[in-house]
Amino acid sequence: MIEGKRVLITGGGGFIGVSLAERLAPHNQVVLFDRDFSANAWAYAGLAGHPHIHLVEGDILDLPQVSRVAQGVHIVLHTAAVVGVQEVIHNPLRTLEVNYQGTANILKAMAHASACQRFVFFSTSEVYGPQAPQVREDADIFLPSARDARWAYCISKVAGEHLALAYCQQMGLPVVVVRPFNIFGPRRVGDYALLRFILHALRGDALEVYGDGTQIRAWCYIDDLCDGVLRCLEAPEAVGQVFNIGNPQNAVTIYQLAQKVVRLCASSSPILLRPLEFPDVVVRIPDIGKAQRLLGFTPRVGLEEGLVRTIAWVQEHLPRLGHALASRPSPSAGPGTLENG
Repeated sequence: MIEGKRVLITGGGGFIGVSLAERLAPHNQVVLFDRDFSANAWAYAGLAGHPHIHLVEGDILDLPQVSRVAQGVHIVLHTAAVVGVQEVIHNPLRTLEVNYQGTANILKAMAHASACQRFVFFSTSEVYGPQAPQVREDADIFLPSARDARWAYCISKVAGEHLALAYCQQMGLPVVVVRPFNIFGPRRVGDYALLRFILHALRGDALEVYGDGTQIRAWCYIDDLCDGVLRCLEAPEAVGQVFNIGNPQNAVTIYQLAQKVVRLCASSSPILLRPLEFPDVVVRIPDIGKAQRLLGFTPRVGLEEGLVRTIAWVQEHLPRLGHALASRPSPSAGPGTLENG
């Protein structure tokens, strides 16, 4: 158990950041650093006023501010990033600047911090590209054409991995890289496919699947991701390593996922196929053998159990979530949405 530490979580108002804060706050001082805390997972967390959680509004691109907030920090969980297929396609420059330069700023701020005991960089399964069946961490990463803005997120994370591991090798910063695979669960908000599926099923509206629906994803429940990340903080063997964190047992096609959501919501919603307007990931399933060996990581939450919990949470917050999502433009993206955030 991590105790008595000062923990900085960049992107701390997001889904993963809030979930980790909830686990760490009982025994540590947790600083959540984010641009906003009003329209993300923090707004649904019920953690306001917690004596061990401190909110700092700011921008990861502001190096002087990043340096100030990093003072005295023992552990950094760097989750801050621009995410979401539509956001990346329409703002590739911002994606690259925030994801790479923001990472460079926090690494620079922590490089000479004698108190730093662990720096966890959140990368992505996107680095494996469109064909990723049972991929291991030593598999080749994907280097797509620079002409396709859809992969700007991937490239920014590949560059971030190289930078973080270079700080580890040359500066001795205790870095760990994690590559999450399609994380889901309560409090994940924003425009992503599973939330749209659930909202539409609960309202009896059609679920829209982009492409032919045969794209395969392995879904990992948020509690299992947090277990894996916390083990990265505790295990000495984790330093300098890259880990896939996901649940290969929860692999289904997107069409099968839509069917499960309709059934678990007791809905009569139809499932419609829509044209896909950009390159998508065909298959994405992790090999987690390395995390099992070095971290003792074993995901425990099955897909249906996780969906039941998530659906119950969406039902509890249905009016608010439905209104927030309705205010966003309808995506042309398929359900292979980027999972950090």
